[in-house]
Amino acid sequence: MVELKKHLEDLRRKFGDSAQFFDPRFRRVAEKIFKGGTRAAPYSGISTFAGLPYKAVNFAAPDFADLQVAAIGIPMDLGVSNRPGSRFGPRAVRSIERIGPYNHVLDCAPAYDLRAADIGDIPFGSRYRLEQCHDNIEAAIRKIVEAGVIPLSVGGDHSITHPILKSVGAKEPIGLIHIDAHCDTGGPFDQTKFHHGGPMRNAVLDGVLDPTRTIQIGIRGPSEYLWEFSYESGMTVIHAEEINAMGIPAIIEKARQIVGDGPTYLSFDVDSLDPAFAPGTGTPEIGGLTSREALELLRGFKGLNLVGGDVVEVAPQYDSTTNTAQAGAQVLFEILSLLVFSPAVTDRK
Repeated sequence: MVELKKHLEDLRRKFGDSAQFFDPRFRRVAEKIFKGGTRAAPYSGISTFAGLPYKAVNFAAPDFADLQVAAIGIPMDLGVSNRPGSRFGPRAVRSIERIGPYNHVLDCAPAYDLRAADIGDIPFGSRYRLEQCHDNIEAAIRKIVEAGVIPLSVGGDHSITHPILKSVGAKEPIGLIHIDAHCDTGGPFDQTKFHHGGPMRNAVLDGVLDPTRTIQIGIRGPSEYLWEFSYESGMTVIHAEEINAMGIPAIIEKARQIVGDGPTYLSFDVDSLDPAFAPGTGTPEIGGLTSREALELLRGFKGLNLVGGDVVEVAPQYDSTTNTAQAGAQVLFEILSLLVFSPAVTDRK
């Protein structure tokens, strides 16, 4: 009893009226975030991805200043095969107010550890013409990449990843970690190849994606017959049904072996999550990842040479709980956190 009383007295002396952070690990983070004894309210100000500062960019004459990472919205869903609505994804993800600022697993506060900003949305010339939208995406992302900035995109349907990869992989074919319910390596149908079921196939055939350095994780559902290109081209496919037996650590190790230390893109389709966790998407498939499994998977990619990433297929109108947007925003934050440790960023600091 005496010892407990003394312990309580010691705690009161140290913490009772003090706003000080004593642990060096926590103090290092708090000193970046707390200003004048307070920090910005998460529900105030302009909504931006993961609370990043907003920087307006005129893509006719872009000035990215000294940014290392540019988060950008791509509100376009003209390539969907089932339910539309992911055009509202960027706005929904931005509206999630309690993301970060500290990532306790990766031990970073990316909005403070990186020179990063939300630069708004891709400027589209037409809201009706899919191929033109893809051209607009490719042109805008190319300007970001050519400025030496890492693009972090939020869609939009998964067809947006094809023009992104054409820009990011313009100099050399890149590797890919693709987390999804679907391989998205289908061929042309309904008179076009530019749909959200074919971006990875298109990117390989355009010479900007290396299929032997591509891994697709979480694949399931009734569309397996569409994905023969994945196997023929040399991609590695891990079905959702294999995940329990393999375990997340083994999948992480497999992915790291496949992509190696070369430039790698990370694409996360929110339908990789089971619809119990993310019902607000265009092509939900039961039997998917839990949100905890997804986070463990992503955090295992710390230190990979990531040169860009995206979160796609958040269609908020199918989810009255906002859980899908919450999941998409958290995944975005995890990818942003991974960029703190990516050689593509650290080598330029």
